[in-house]
Order: sequence, then C-alpha cells, then structure tokens
Amino acid sequence: MTGNNDKSTVKMPGKQDLLAEFSKFFPKENSSTIVATGDDAAVVETNGNQSVFSSKTFIENVHFDLTYFPLKHLGYKLSTVAFSDVLAMNAIPSQLLVSVAVSDRFDLKMVNELLSGILNCCDTVHADIAGFDLTSSTRDLIVSITAIGECEPALLCSRKGATENELICVSGDFAAAYTGLLLLEREKKVFNVNPNAQPDFSGKDYLLQREIKPEPRIDIIEELRRSNILPTSMTNVCDGIADAIIKICKASDTGCTLFEEKLPMTELTFVTLKDLDIVHTVAALNGGDDFELMFTIKQSDFENIKNVSNVSIIGYINDKSAGYNLITGDNLKVPIYAQGFSQS
Repeated sequence: MTGNNDKSTVKMPGKQDLLAEFSKFFPKENSSTIVATGDDAAVVETNGNQSVFSSKTFIENVHFDLTYFPLKHLGYKLSTVAFSDVLAMNAIPSQLLVSVAVSDRFDLKMVNELLSGILNCCDTVHADIAGFDLTSSTRDLIVSITAIGECEPALLCSRKGATENELICVSGDFAAAYTGLLLLEREKKVFNVNPNAQPDFSGKDYLLQREIKPEPRIDIIEELRRSNILPTSMTNVCDGIADAIIKICKASDTGCTLFEEKLPMTELTFVTLKDLDIVHTVAALNGGDDFELMFTIKQSDFENIKNVSNVSIIGYINDKSAGYNLITGDNLKVPIYAQGFSQS
C-alpha cells in the first residue's frame, strides 16, 4: 500500500493548473476589480478609466542565467516580460514598480547596469519607474517587477471574447528566442569544460537578441489603434503558440484551427533548428520567450489588418466541439497540446 507522501504516484500539476486552483481562493470583494486572476493582467477601474497591473518575480538560475546574460540586457528583458502582459490587455504601459534583492556578490556598478536596462525599456514604452526598493539576499539575484498600464474601457481586451470564424493573428516571428537559448546553453556547456574556449555565434546575432533582449510590442498596439482594429481577444505569447491559443480558446469556450505553413519564422531560425535536429513547427508551437501578441479579429477586419506591419494570420476560431488542431503542410489534421515552459 502506497502512502500519501509517495510522490512517485502523484503528478505535479502544471503552472496554469495551479494558478486556476489557487484562484478559487481569491473572491472579488470590490466592484472596482474588473479582471482578477486568470488572464494576462489584473484590471481595476479608477475614475472611469481602467488600470492594468501585472506582477512578475524573477529568480537567478530559475528564470535567467548570468553566465551569458549581461545585467543591462537582463533588466531590459525582465521589464519587457512585465510590460508584455499589460500590452496583452490592449493597454498602454505607464509605470513600473521594481524591487531588487542582491547579495554581496553584486557591487553598485552591477546594480546600476541592471537598472539602466530597466530604464531603457521604460523609455521604449514611455513609462516611468514609480517605485524602487532594494534589499538583500543570501546569494542569488531576485527581481520583482509590477507593470502598470492604462486603457479606456471600450478598448480593453482579455483572453475571453473570441467567437467562431474569427481570424487568429500573431505579431512577429517565432522560435528565434528558443533557438537562441539553445545556442547559449550549448556554448555554456563548452565553456564549463574549457573556460578558454571562445563561443561560436557567427551569423546568429538575431537569435541571441531575441532571447536576451526581446522588445515590448507597443508598436503593434499603436498600429491596431491607428487602423481602427479592436481585437475580440488577446494574450501574450510567452510559452509558445500552442499555449497561447489554448488559453484564448479555454477562456472563450471555443476551438481553433491553425495552419503550419502560416506560422511565421525566419529562415535563420528554420536553418539553425534543422542543424540542431529540432522540428521547426514543434519549436514554434512550444518554444518560449517570444513575448509576441496573439489576438483574434472579426472577418470584417481582414482588409484592415493588412495595413498593420509584422502581423500574420495563422488560423481561425472554431466551435468548441472541433477541439484545437493544426493543419500540417501535408494537409493532415493533428491535435495541438500546450507543452510550453513550466516556470515562465
């Protein structure tokens, strides 16, 4: 007979399952709480407008590796991660609250490098650092960031709202960041064996940039508004395309169909993945750290979306009974599963 503490018989739930379970303990007590847990960010009504909040905590050797992460780029990336959740609600970032825990491994110059990256990202989205706290840790670097944004109630988007026959759109291209991470990890292993070895990243700058310094896609939000396109649903693509579309479908109570040939990927990413013996479609569906936007639009916006640069239509929304499917280049229908990063 197996005891209750035998972990070999119990499967640990994934991050999304845990979040959904814990959310049951967070009832809404105030009418000003418009969106609570279960979406990319929380939304609170303030004087007729809506404020959007997203909090993230990043831990060294769990979420980032300082072996290959310059502190300035790290500050930029962590800010991008937080701002991306605000942008995924169709909101405009306005402030950032930052808390940093450092050990005696870090001197003032290193903390300044981290903060300069955070400031640079704030400049990109025209946001302010409205709060900063510094404390100590026993060894590792820990950074907590809360991003704040503003949105008119009529423009707010959430994961819920997609309906049958609407088009599924994404910004940017995919799997480049994941490929960059694979290259960095490969060279780290070489370095650990031979500290005198020089990393070989020739011709791979774009892949490394996508992993180390992703950009917040405020440009997409601004172009959608200029083109008078209001998405019916939206989410941040941080754990791969499959994870993002399933989040939208579950929130909207729908199914979906994606087309393999429509998934945007650069030639450099495709070729590098092939060299690494990794199926490019699997990487696009389940790789991480893209921090692009996925959103659905009405069929009537098909012509308008052509005016928005760097956006691709990759599929459409089905009835829930259809499930989540991918049409391959061989015209085969295969089910989609979310296998993205478990710690993002």
